[in-house]
Amino acid sequence: MYEKKGGNVKLGIALSGGGIRGIAHAGVLKALEENGIQIEAIGGTSSGALIAGLYVLGYSPDDIYRLFKKYAKQIVGMGISPTISKISHIFNKESTGFRKGEEIEEIFNTLAERKGIYQISQINKIPISIPAVDIKNGKEYIFTNHIPKEKNVYGKYIMDISIGKALRASSSFPAVFCPCDFKEHKFLDGGALNNVPVIEVKKQGVEKVVAVNFKADDITDTSNYMDIAMRAIDLMGNKISEENLKQSDYILTIGTDKTGLLDIKKLDSCYQYGYQATMKEIQKIKEIINE
Repeated sequence: MYEKKGGNVKLGIALSGGGIRGIAHAGVLKALEENGIQIEAIGGTSSGALIAGLYVLGYSPDDIYRLFKKYAKQIVGMGISPTISKISHIFNKESTGFRKGEEIEEIFNTLAERKGIYQISQINKIPISIPAVDIKNGKEYIFTNHIPKEKNVYGKYIMDISIGKALRASSSFPAVFCPCDFKEHKFLDGGALNNVPVIEVKKQGVEKVVAVNFKADDITDTSNYMDIAMRAIDLMGNKISEENLKQSDYILTIGTDKTGLLDIKKLDSCYQYGYQATMKEIQKIKEIINE
């Protein structure tokens, strides 16, 4: 399925979760496109899944950036405050999380339908891999439009799901969003087991995979509890993803200057962080795909 063209290898990209910082991935994609680098497979977890999903639907990096700015408040269900404590007023006492996540599903299904897509199986641009975790059995599942030949667990791959439901499932961050019900499953954020899906992207037939994750911010005497929480999330995410990161051919780590999990005010900055970090490393990435 993936043959070499002009001596270049086929490149895949795996986008990590990271809350609002995930918009940095759109900046990464923009920089790659500007440099003529073609992506042949993509994967993403949580907010990385949202970016990957829009990309395979045919939205450009600039489109993705504008859509995130338009829908950010609806997606996170709050105002511009970066502190999780200030969203307690929307807590749903009858559920197990702050929000059901229905807004995510509805928004992304609408955006998919604009492209004539109703289920993830209908996407034909490039293969996509989106991890989520079934909280009932503790297993990882992959939403995809192309089941790879190298299957290791029967039933692990799911194709008969709407793009909105798949993205909602992968981004159902514990305590912020409720689990996402689908058939017999109850899905939570894919980052619980696989925050940077390098291995799944590589299974889609590409020869090289660039992993994109976020730098864990340093803690100083002036750090607040949100800074500490974000560092803990990043450290856990990178620890969980150690095996995936080892399998990558290049790790692009993006610093986002202490951006909180839901800090909508920093959307513009994070987009630029992703773009600038990629441009800084673009020659190294080109070397990888021209080997």
